[in-house]
Amino acid sequence: MKRLAWFTPLPPERSGIATYSAEIIGLLAETYDIDIFVDSLSSQLNGDDTRRISAYDFSWRQIRNPYDLIVYQLGNATCHDYIWPYMFRYPGLVVLHDGQLHQARARLLLQQKRYDDYRAEFEYNHPDARAGIAYLGIAGLLGSFHYFWPMLRTVVDSARVVAVHNATLVRELRERFPEVCLDRIRMGVTGAADASRAEDIRARHNISPDTVVFAAFGRVTPEKRIAQTLRALAAIARVTPQVHLLLVGEPVPYYDAVTEAQRLGVADRVTFTGFVDNRDLAGYMSCADVCLCMRWPSSGETSAAWLRCLAAGRATIVTDLHHTIDVPALVTRGTWTPSPLVEVTPPDQNASELSGKQSKLPLCVSIDIMDEENSLQVAMERLARDRTLRRELGNRAKRFWAARHTLKHMQADYLRVISLALDSPSGITPPLPHLRPDGLETARDILKDMGMSVDILGRA
Repeated sequence: MKRLAWFTPLPPERSGIATYSAEIIGLLAETYDIDIFVDSLSSQLNGDDTRRISAYDFSWRQIRNPYDLIVYQLGNATCHDYIWPYMFRYPGLVVLHDGQLHQARARLLLQQKRYDDYRAEFEYNHPDARAGIAYLGIAGLLGSFHYFWPMLRTVVDSARVVAVHNATLVRELRERFPEVCLDRIRMGVTGAADASRAEDIRARHNISPDTVVFAAFGRVTPEKRIAQTLRALAAIARVTPQVHLLLVGEPVPYYDAVTEAQRLGVADRVTFTGFVDNRDLAGYMSCADVCLCMRWPSSGETSAAWLRCLAAGRATIVTDLHHTIDVPALVTRGTWTPSPLVEVTPPDQNASELSGKQSKLPLCVSIDIMDEENSLQVAMERLARDRTLRRELGNRAKRFWAARHTLKHMQADYLRVISLALDSPSGITPPLPHLRPDGLETARDILKDMGMSVDILGRA
């Protein structure tokens, strides 16, 4: 069996990528011998899984018995910060979960006061950008402008293969980096839904059986459009009183949704569950009539929460994003009219992988970010009163998931891409002094003699 080193967060880390990795590693374990390298300073080592190894122990293991391939699961969250030093010095397969990494890289470097390193990486990634942009980043003034400069070149240049989860991002990266080996891995999720617990969950939160429940999953952040959802809830409650909102996820310190709900007068219609364990998530999805899976701004990520809602057969409301153009959807047109939702089918070149007429049927409601307030109110009001539409969208959603986003689909894509990466040469380490593997040969000799478990990488 080929030996793989797999860098990723794992549960109990409260990260969607942690859950994702645990699922796909289980499916690949019969094909590959996989060692999982986790953050040495986290609680992820406190488990019975002997495959979980401190990242600090990777270097000497790689020297003694080199792995056939190293796989890096890379995203913007802080739980991925430990991966960066290894990724540049030991090129491998990088699974890119976000289409921009500027925020993550800037946070890591600037917290360490490595201003020169940040400026050098910014200039390497974006040689055509004005020189002053990097200084705005150092001063903390870029904000959402990070998205204009994604800082991906250092990552894709050094990788053997880069994989992403949606076809639009593959096309964009191929245009930007034509010399890089890129491929797509469809994200897959389980189809489990625990309908038997829906009644109990409603009773636990004092939600009557005839109330239409909207639900959003994941951290309660402004990017999930929670403020807009609360305003829409307040608006439709005046004409459709039997509605309730479940916010299933832990709060964040920089956004107070509880106070927002109180200010809008809908606190009695909103339930904040806090963090919900993955074992209970299926029950909460079954409890919901409509799932809210919106996001703005977006890094081009593929939402595992949205895919789980589709797998559970739920009607969903999403933000109209450029990388989901291949998803047939209903969109809002006009205001409070009898038929405010209009079908929009994808262009032929991006058509769904479903066949025939079924590929053109809408499976969600898509919200135009330029008309978000009105569109969201229209969509929520229509879905609240139209049970038939909710059922039709849910049935199509489940068929869409079954046709392209099961764990088996993801497993097949991983097997193909890993095989490609095994046969691919290493990338080009960016010519930046702080990213070069200087002194590595000397360190190899020392470790061979002493068998020491030492982090020889320094900072990167």
